[in-house]
Parts: sequence; structure tokens; C-alpha cells
Amino acid sequence: MENISRKKFLRTFVPVVTGGTIVGVSGVMINKNQMNGNPTPASGELPQNEDFVSPYKPIVVFTSQGNIEAFEQHDDRLYVVSENKLTVMDDYGKTLSRFGIKEGLTRDMAVDSDGIYLLRPASVLVYSHSGELLREWNACSELSDYCSFTLAGDSVFVTDRDNKNICKYTREGAFVRFISSPNRFIIPSLTFGIAYANGKLYCSNSGRHQVEIYSIDGEYEGKFGAAGGQQGYFCGCCNPVYLACTPTGEIITSEKGNPRISCYGGDGKFRSLLLNSKMLDAENTAASKVKVAGDKLFTAGKDKVRVYEYDPQLATVGACGGCGVDCGLRKV
Repeated sequence: MENISRKKFLRTFVPVVTGGTIVGVSGVMINKNQMNGNPTPASGELPQNEDFVSPYKPIVVFTSQGNIEAFEQHDDRLYVVSENKLTVMDDYGKTLSRFGIKEGLTRDMAVDSDGIYLLRPASVLVYSHSGELLREWNACSELSDYCSFTLAGDSVFVTDRDNKNICKYTREGAFVRFISSPNRFIIPSLTFGIAYANGKLYCSNSGRHQVEIYSIDGEYEGKFGAAGGQQGYFCGCCNPVYLACTPTGEIITSEKGNPRISCYGGDGKFRSLLLNSKMLDAENTAASKVKVAGDKLFTAGKDKVRVYEYDPQLATVGACGGCGVDCGLRKV
């Protein structure tokens, strides 16, 4: 048997174990009840807590044959990675195109007009929108375990769970610098989310139940968040897991344990709870991946993508009723 280094062993075998059972699972998006691939309309009466009314109504849910490893929303399109395939759909789940991708576990995805960026545990792959592999680069650190990433101007920012830092690259893959937290990143699991908006980077320091703020040059600018079960706090262990940003700079957080999605201002001030565990999936304690586009929220968990639409009538009596901020989530 060939001898391999510890570094090669970790990069080759550990991601398969930590990613769960994915071998032999198709990435084709299908409906359990229909064979034509059209999504199932979601009930507008999903259960909610008696004291919580979401400003969003569920409008559609569709199911994949396999676990959804990563997804993104860009330019009225949804991009979903499952079992070495990338499927492009409209916002209601209709398949528009699909192509195979290089074998391996995908941790995160980012899309813009220039290409589709896929994050692997120790590398980044860039595809054209037609499915051509344009370039690929490996992690710049020994024993890296990449978790999440975001595109910001001409740069790519990647969170590294094992090395407890953020790696800054150019779009071409040239390493620029490491960014370390002055508070020390505590990342016990794959809960190291990062997002970009209005010249600021927002990064989970999940073991501290906080979100940290950095400039695009990597300078630390502050933090927000505290541990707690009530709204406006981060509950349980290692939260928040995922982050997203609106074009106007609101920060959307997604938690596990008691799954919920909340809105914060760019300054870290809590705005409101948007989706609670009942609306996400009462049977599941994992955090949902979340994306924002106009008046819609998109979540992905296990093998399902759910689409929610902002409802002005629900908002007036629900979570957004007392909020006077003219934020991007209010777009209709």
C-alpha cells in the first residue's frame, strides 16, 4: 500500500467523512410527487409560534435526490450543487441547465457575471456559466479546512476552520494575506460563515456567539452578538452558522439547534426574527443555508430548497411591524 503524508490523508479522506453519505446520490432536482421536475407549491399556512408572525410567506419548496452541498442566488437564477453536478434553475425550481463538476465535496459557492466559484475543503474551483473549468487553486496553508467564502471587489475571502483565520486571494487565486481576529476565532465545527456588503466583511466567530466586522483590507472594525436563547441573541453552541447580506447592508444570520433566521443592521443592531424553526423545518435542528434577493428569501437544508416571499400585510402585524427602517427586505 502506498504511504501517504498526514496532510494528504486529511485532504483526501476527512472531507468524505465529515460531509456525510453522498456517494451514489443524484443531483437532479425533482419533485417527490411529480415526475416532470416542477416544484410543489408550499402551503401558506405553515405552523408558527403563537407569538411570532413571519413577514414572509412560503411560496414554493422543491426537493433534490441528494444532499445539497452548496447553493447561490444570482440574477434571478438559483445554482445548486449536489453529488458532483451543478444545476441552474429559475427562482421557482424549474431546471434551466445542468453540468458535471470535478469530483469532490463542495463547501460553498459564489456566483457573479464572470463565473461560478466553488469552495472545496482545500481548494477553489472557478467555472464558466457554460460549465468549463477556468482555473483552480489550492489552499495556501498546511492542513487547511475551508468552510465558507465570499467575493468582494477583486478579492476572494475564505474562512479556514483549522487555521482559525481568513485567507484573502485575488480573483486569479494569488494569495494576498491572512486575517486573524484580535479576539481569537473559536470555531468548534463548520460554522465559520462570511459575507460581504457595502465595503465590509462580516464573519462568524461562532464559538463566541458573535459576528465580527472587517474592512476589505482586513482591518478589524468591531463585533456584535451575545449568547442567549431570546430573539437578538445567538443560542446554543457555535452560532451563527451562515451569513448573508442584502444590497442595502442588512446582515442575515442563520442558526442551528433552534433553527432561525434573523435580520441585523450593518451596525449590528438587531432588527427582527424573520423565520423560526417551524417555518424552516420542525424536524431538523441543523442551520439552513440562506440567500437574499429582492423580496425573497431562499433557504437550503438537507435535500430541500424553500422559497419565501415578503408579504406587506404579514409584515405590518408580524416581526417587521415595529421596524421603521427602509431596508432591502421590504422591496415588493
